[in-house]
Amino acid sequence: MPRRYDPDRRQRIIDAAIRVVGDKGIAGLSHRSVAAEADVPLGSTTYHFKTLDDLMVAALRQANEGFAKVVAARGHLEDPRADLAGDIAALIGDWLAGDRTGVELEYELYLAALRRPALRPVAAECIDGFAEAVARRTDPVTARALVALVDGICLQVLLTGAPYDEAYARELLARLIP
Repeated sequence: MPRRYDPDRRQRIIDAAIRVVGDKGIAGLSHRSVAAEADVPLGSTTYHFKTLDDLMVAALRQANEGFAKVVAARGHLEDPRADLAGDIAALIGDWLAGDRTGVELEYELYLAALRRPALRPVAAECIDGFAEAVARRTDPVTARALVALVDGICLQVLLTGAPYDEAYARELLARLIP
């Protein structure tokens, strides 16, 4: 049987990996589960991603793009006259108001870096990118503290299922800004 030309297969595999993690968590991720979800032969997943870590890196990088798009869409981070705490609090609200499953997935992959060193550079890219955007409005140390606080706020909302309180987040963020 001739080999079928399928230029989108790699992307379909990444999308399938994200769906598998969304449905079954990191523990449910395997080349076999992704191949079944993507409706591709098992050999395709191992051809494009030699290891599960390679596949998870690609999935985390794609998930990080979702947050980067929210940050880019909020041009207020560029305006030095705008309220930085208010802008970041609104950005968190925009992110959490979207597909909550996507946010949960991103954090699940992000936290998987604790046990999977191959994911750490990709997780760091997300942190660094956001910190650089915030540092344009404040100093680098404050920017890092604000990013850490954003992560804490988001994790608390995700873990407790509580509604996001933008006014509360703004107050907390403002306390860190000199």
